[in-house]
Amino acid sequence: MKILMLTPYLPYPLLSGGQIRTYNLLKNLSHKHEITLFSFIRNEKEKQYINRLKEYCVAVEVFLKRPPWTLTSLALSAVTFYPLVVCMYLNKVVKEAIAKAIEIERFDLIHAETFYVMPNIPNYSVPIILIEQTIEYLVYQHYTELVSFIPKRILMDWDVAKIHFWEKRFWKKATRVVAMSTSDKQVMQNLVSDLKVDLVPNGVDTTFFSGKRRKEKKQDKTILFVGNFKWLQNREAVSILVKDIWPHIKKDLPQAKLWIVGRYPSEEILNFASSSIIVSQDIDDIREVYKKSDVLLAPLYGPGGTRFKILESMAAGLPVVTTATGIEGLGARHGYHALISNDKKSLALETVRLLTHRSLYQKLAENGRKLVEKNFNWIGIANSLDRIYKEAAQENEN
Repeated sequence: MKILMLTPYLPYPLLSGGQIRTYNLLKNLSHKHEITLFSFIRNEKEKQYINRLKEYCVAVEVFLKRPPWTLTSLALSAVTFYPLVVCMYLNKVVKEAIAKAIEIERFDLIHAETFYVMPNIPNYSVPIILIEQTIEYLVYQHYTELVSFIPKRILMDWDVAKIHFWEKRFWKKATRVVAMSTSDKQVMQNLVSDLKVDLVPNGVDTTFFSGKRRKEKKQDKTILFVGNFKWLQNREAVSILVKDIWPHIKKDLPQAKLWIVGRYPSEEILNFASSSIIVSQDIDDIREVYKKSDVLLAPLYGPGGTRFKILESMAAGLPVVTTATGIEGLGARHGYHALISNDKKSLALETVRLLTHRSLYQKLAENGRKLVEKNFNWIGIANSLDRIYKEAAQENEN
């Protein structure tokens, strides 16, 4: 089939969960379909990666995304009913380019990543597959609940209400909607009772992460957190980890180190660095980070996100300690695939227990790896999406 894929980011380099997901889907779907990629970029430097994506796409077009706090974005949010996250991508040039491409190429299908690029798709009879990587209004609602300045919170609550409205509106408009997890699927169907939602989870390249880890150390254990710190849930998680969890671990394991790894750390995160806390933001190969660490500790409480850190850690044979939210949708069992708790002190105790019980450590490392090999490989995930493509195209013909 001839497919137009519209994404809110360029799927390369692989710096975020969304980029990793889209790149691997392109890589595995390109054998079966002719894919034209339309992507938003943040700056002109990103154009250097276009040729890399042309390995899997028949054509790649890029458009500059409007920054969120520009006068234009704010004005559009004020005078239209669109939320700010939509206004950043609202672009007449993009809409005209899509319309022209549809007229020339006669696409069988449009694949849209995230609802907030949907206003750029003109009204045609081409079926639309809308991929929702998270439920955006829940993400922003969680963040808004933490804001104490009342005027700011009122404005943010209004924007969340607009996100909620448009998410549901575009779910209904799409031919098929795809969710990342069963929990997201359930929320979507609760909000829109007759909505048909397909499930296509995230994946991991198990071959890429199959290298041997170093031997366990006796005393100086390394506890790892990985995340892109543009994502507010990761910033929140690190703050909780350092302030509420790390002191308990340090008390029981005084020689342990905490390693915080991720791009775009805030000033607060950089200031967490100390004799026992390392902050790294420019890592060439994330596999080396997993190999040199002893456990991934991810105290994630905010909804949303792609959770690649969990999948990658398991694929690398690195045991995971996290919350129910952190491992949501992966089908992992506490004590068998990972250690799971929502209590902050319990997360510390579970981390210490894992690092001091060799048999438990080995069991979680082996079972976590088997879980991702069985259920989260990219080939199987791409095949699931391919099936949805074909069903949507068939439904449109009928």
